[in-house]
Amino acid sequence: MDRERDIALTVNGASIAARVPVRRNLVDFLRDDLGLTGSHVGCEHGVCGMCTVRVDGSIVRGCLMLAVQANGATVETIEGLTKTGEIAALQSAFVERNAAQCGFCTPGMLVAAAELLRDNPAATRDEIRRFISGNYCRCTGYHAIVDAIEQAARARAGRK
Repeated sequence: MDRERDIALTVNGASIAARVPVRRNLVDFLRDDLGLTGSHVGCEHGVCGMCTVRVDGSIVRGCLMLAVQANGATVETIEGLTKTGEIAALQSAFVERNAAQCGFCTPGMLVAAAELLRDNPAATRDEIRRFISGNYCRCTGYHAIVDAIEQAARARAGRK
């Protein structure tokens, strides 16, 4: 039985070819094999949202997806979203609102918030709360995070 597979995918705009163990999850592949350590490993059960990445345009839990399942896919991590500037307004708002206290949940929160604002640029506070409810934060109580996402949404819409 072959315990490794060849995969080819695009990660943050770069073409990647690798041979990976069939049981390696995507977040471990990104962190350990590619050195992209922005996505964190938390619960390893898909509950906490620390490992959130974007695959083919939609957020997924990197701990629940195997690297071999990403064969042929386009994967974007927090590093890629930072490099393109897509999340610059969110990052600034997180700093201004003190929404990144310990920082462990921040990459997953930012990736999730980017998807929310892409799909629903005028999200209400209740919609923001519901959308990020799958991402755990032990430090902020979520108020600062909701404030930051709302601030970024208003900035994009040109509202104060």
